[in-house]
Amino acid sequence: MGKVNVYNLDIKKKETIARPKVFDVKPRKDLIQKATEVSQSRKKQVQGRDPRAGLRNTAVSWGTGHGLSRAPRLKGSGYPTARNVGRVPFAKGGRTTHPIKVEKKIEKRMNKKTKRLALLSALSATGDHDWVEKRGHLISNIPEIPLVIDDKIQTIKKTEQIYSILCKFGLEEELNKVKSNKKIRAGKGKRRGRKYKKRKGLLFVIKDDFGIVKASRNIPGTEIIKIGDLSIDNLAPGGLPGRLILWTQSAFNELNKYEESM
Repeated sequence: MGKVNVYNLDIKKKETIARPKVFDVKPRKDLIQKATEVSQSRKKQVQGRDPRAGLRNTAVSWGTGHGLSRAPRLKGSGYPTARNVGRVPFAKGGRTTHPIKVEKKIEKRMNKKTKRLALLSALSATGDHDWVEKRGHLISNIPEIPLVIDDKIQTIKKTEQIYSILCKFGLEEELNKVKSNKKIRAGKGKRRGRKYKKRKGLLFVIKDDFGIVKASRNIPGTEIIKIGDLSIDNLAPGGLPGRLILWTQSAFNELNKYEESM
């Protein structure tokens, strides 16, 4: 078992702690991608069509002997669409052939042990320098991976202070990259409340919030989450393992509980 350095807010080594065994798990990209698909399927909104759509009319087949097809025709006379074909899929205003149904099961499932292994794999990848670099994060100036900082950072309430600390840790290049990659979405989503697309950057993992959540939420691409709420979506967004994470010391020590499920 290796050791990990804990840094204070002045970027100096405070102490050394044991590296959790969860980082010894070999990351499995296939399980991570599968778990991401399962997670994303639960966020989809159920779609469906009205079962009576296209059937609210008086169309009835005339049968044979009229020199016309047996397609159902609208009853009545004296209005423009009288005797027009209705109800059937090939008619104007008719029902859909195979409509989408609300009953369709769109939520995917995954075995508990497989899901747990996927989470462990995603955690392990965040502590591997090669996986983090492969995901696209700029980490050449960072002291080490995983990066652990003193719990005092949880008490900071100013965005300016948080940003300056991150820059001291060598994350300025990463933050600028995320900020400059904000783009306008191509498609209808831009007029449905999701106009911009932006990359996933640094992830803060904390144990307690004493002001840091409000202080860091305005930094582009940066997310902050409590250790108890970790999920595959935070650790491997889009199914790509190797998220760059800044751990607080107390949150990092909580990783030892994952050893029980290994």
